[in-house]
Amino acid sequence: MKIVVLAGGLSPERDVSLSSGSLVANALAERGHQVLLADLYLGLPESFAFREAGSPEYGCAIPDAEPDLDELKRRAGNGRSLMGRNIYRACRACDVVFNALHGGAGENGQIQAFFDLTGIPYTGAGYEGCFLAMDKDLSKRLIRGEGVKTADWVSCRTGERDYPRVEGLLGYPCVVKPRDGGSSIGVSMVNNREELLLAWDQVKEPEILIEKKITGREFSVGILDNRVLPVIEIMPQEGFYNYRNKYQAGLTREVCPADLAPELTRQLGEAALKVHRTLKLGSYSRIDFILDGQDEFFCLEANTLPGMTPTSLIPQMAKAGGISYGEFCETIVRLALS
Repeated sequence: MKIVVLAGGLSPERDVSLSSGSLVANALAERGHQVLLADLYLGLPESFAFREAGSPEYGCAIPDAEPDLDELKRRAGNGRSLMGRNIYRACRACDVVFNALHGGAGENGQIQAFFDLTGIPYTGAGYEGCFLAMDKDLSKRLIRGEGVKTADWVSCRTGERDYPRVEGLLGYPCVVKPRDGGSSIGVSMVNNREELLLAWDQVKEPEILIEKKITGREFSVGILDNRVLPVIEIMPQEGFYNYRNKYQAGLTREVCPADLAPELTRQLGEAALKVHRTLKLGSYSRIDFILDGQDEFFCLEANTLPGMTPTSLIPQMAKAGGISYGEFCETIVRLALS
C-alpha cells in the first residue's frame, strides 16, 4: 500500500509527533509498504516521492523543551494556513493516511473532518471522538456521567484569574492545565495562591482547567480494537510526568504489566474501555488514571492519538501483549481500512 504518515503540524507537540511519525514510517516501510512522512504544516516539495522499503530511514529526536511555534511560523511563511503545500495532493495519492499528529488541528477533529469531507481514509479516532476527548471539560462531564471517577475541577478563561472560586471549590493542592492541550505542556502543580496565579499566567491557550490534585500511583491503559492491552505503571524519577519526563529516555520508570492486584487490574480495564466507548475513540486510544490511597481510580484524560515515540507507553503495552511495533502499526492501518 501507499501510506502517508502525517506528522508535525502547528502544535506544541509537533516534535513529539515528528518522532512518532518517523518510527511509524520506518516500521511500515519495513513491512513492505510505500511510505511518505509529511509535515502537515511545512508541506512537501512539488516532486515528493513515497519511500520504498530499504531506502534511508526517517528520524527525529525530541528536544528537552517544546518548540517555538512563533519562530516556526515566521520561518515557514504559511500565513494562517494549517496545511502546507502538496499535503492534500499527497493524501489523495495514497491508500490511507496514518495520522501521527499530536495536539492542535491533528487531534481536535479539524483534520478528521477535512478527510471525511474529501473521502480520504485515515487512522485513529474520527471527528466526533477527537472533539470530545480534546475538550477536557466536556470529556470529564461525559465520563463522570457514565460512572467513571474523575477529579473535581473548575473550567474558566485564562484571563479571568478567578482564584476565589478555585479556592472555594477545590482548595490546594491543585493542578493547572490547558483545557485542550496534551503531552503535559502547560501543566503545573500548585500548592498556594501565589503558585496558582503564576501557573495561570503560564498557560498560553485561551481556556484553562484546574483540577483537585489526586495523589497516588499513575497508570495508563491502551485500547486496541476494543481489546484492553496490558496496564502500565508510570513512575517519574522526580516531579510529575511532565514533558521532559515523558520524552527523555531514563527519566521515568515504566512497568508493564503493572504490579497491580488482579481485581484492580480488571476494574481499571473496565473503566478504560468505558471511557474509550463513551468518547467514541475509534480503533485505538490510551486512557490515563491515578489510583489513590483508598484503591479508587480517577481518570486523568483520554488520548485519541497516543505517542509512538521510543519512550511512548502504548507501544510498550502492545509489546507486553505480544504485538510487535510493526504489527501494531499495521493493525492500526488495517482497522482504518476496515
